[in-house]
This record gives sequence, C-alpha cells and structure tokens, in this order.
Amino acid sequence: MRRLLNELISLKGRKALITGAASGIGRATALRFAEAGADLELVDIDEFGLRETKGEAEEFEVEVNVHRIDLSRKIEIDALWENLKGEEPDILINNAGIYWFRDFTEVDESFYKKVMAVNLHSIFWMCQNFVRARKDKGGVLINVSSIEAFLPFAKGLVHYDAAKLGVVALTRAIAREYGKKIRANIVVPGGIETEGVKKLKKEAVMKFDMEKISISFNFNARLPMGRFGMPDEVARVILFLASDLASYVNGAVIPADGGFLST
Repeated sequence: MRRLLNELISLKGRKALITGAASGIGRATALRFAEAGADLELVDIDEFGLRETKGEAEEFEVEVNVHRIDLSRKIEIDALWENLKGEEPDILINNAGIYWFRDFTEVDESFYKKVMAVNLHSIFWMCQNFVRARKDKGGVLINVSSIEAFLPFAKGLVHYDAAKLGVVALTRAIAREYGKKIRANIVVPGGIETEGVKKLKKEAVMKFDMEKISISFNFNARLPMGRFGMPDEVARVILFLASDLASYVNGAVIPADGGFLST
C-alpha cells in the first residue's frame, strides 16, 4: 500500500539520541526531529546549551531528556547506555566532534588521543552500544563526517581528517554487516556556518591571521553555490535519512556541502 508523504517523514512514536546537541548541526537536527514527532535523548558536554535545545524542542510537545556526557570517556558512554537500558533509542545520530587546529609535526600523543577519542572512538562505542540494543529490533544510525575526510583543504587538520575518514569506514562496515535490521549512513557537511565556524572566522580577523583568512576566502570562492550553508540545511538531510523516506538507503555517503566536493 502506498504511504502518504506526511507518514513517511513522520518520526512519531520513535526516539532519537543525538550527540553534540547543544549547538550547531546537533541542535538544528534535534529541533527538526522534534518537529517530526520524535522523542529525544540529547547528549553534549555543554549542559547550558543542552538546556536551551531542550526548551526549544519541547515546544513541539515531545519528550526530551538531556545528558551531560564527556564523549572522550568510554566509561561515561557505557554508563549512558546502561541508564537507557530497556528504553534505548531506535535512531542514533553521532554528530559531536572537535575541530582543533595543530600543525601535523606539532601533534603530540595527548592531543592526538583527545581528538581521536571524541571524533572517532566515541562514535565507535556509541555505534557498538546501539547495535547491541537494536540488532534484532531494527534501527537507523547516521554518522556525521566531513568534506575534510575526502578532500583535505585547511592546514593543521591531519588528525581531524584521519578521524573523519575513519567514521566513513566504520559506518559502511556496519551497514554491510547489520543491514538487514539497521540502516547506517554518513552525512558529509562542508562549509556550514556553525557557532564554531563563526568563532574561528572572528578570531582570524581579530588576530589578523592571514593564513586562516585566506583559507576562508579560498574555500568560499570554491563553493559552486557561492555561500556557506546553515546547520538546518544539514539537519534536513539527516531527517530524510532517519525517516522512512530513506527506507532503502543504506551505506550511503551523502554530502551537504554546497557542491564543494564536485570541484
């Protein structure tokens, strides 16, 4: 029987866990999911930002719980899933990440471990817990990578690029092994005007950092659409993948980058 479009996009009766939900793409995704009717489990280290997202999402009359979690610590990830036992989400969005610049030759073990712990290892552990809980019941997981994984552009992000490409391999392996019950896909944002990007631009101007100013200018010039994207434009792609509109989409890598990877 052919289902109506509003039924396919609806997330009513479903629960989504979204990391990095205090701001940017994570917050935009939480609000779109709430609008679509999903109950939410929101995760971030920024408790104040989480509370703000919760307040906005609750305007859609859905249940919203927040969890202040340091995703670099596996013990905290495992404790989160233990607390959710029996009421695990059927949608997982791994969006959280840290975007720290450092020259490749200056990266030390401590810095490397922290970046990898958040940008790759946390996603591995979150996915593992999700698959354990949902491998027989079914579910959807969406991991957020970056255009940097496919076309490194900015200097000082070798560590970040390596982690984000690892996310792609992890997700596609899960799609292959558990695809009969779990759909796993990757969204690849690029040139998104998040709070973090705005802060970096402002700092570059304030410090008169010509290298970073030049990177921003060249990046924008390379975008076929001629502009940066907004977090909600990525959130809408994530919503599509989480919904039954994407019921036959699995193991896909979908850019939301204004065409950057096409140039």
